[in-house]
Amino acid sequence: MQKVSIISAAVYIGSALLIAGLFLLGTIPFNLTAVDRIGGAVWVFILSVIILMPIVISQIKKRINI
Repeated sequence: MQKVSIISAAVYIGSALLIAGLFLLGTIPFNLTAVDRIGGAVWVFILSVIILMPIVISQIKKRINI
């Protein structure tokens, strides 16, 4: 079970970081302050983790056959 949790955490946190990074890249053309960009990226990261966590955990469990 610990193997599933470590793999799942790596996948959904990595994916959420990637999504937050894409958000930061997407805000470059706009006239936003650093606080807006960083705050938005943190918000996107948190929401992405919340959304991805149950999806990724169930998929990893299916692949490992637990």
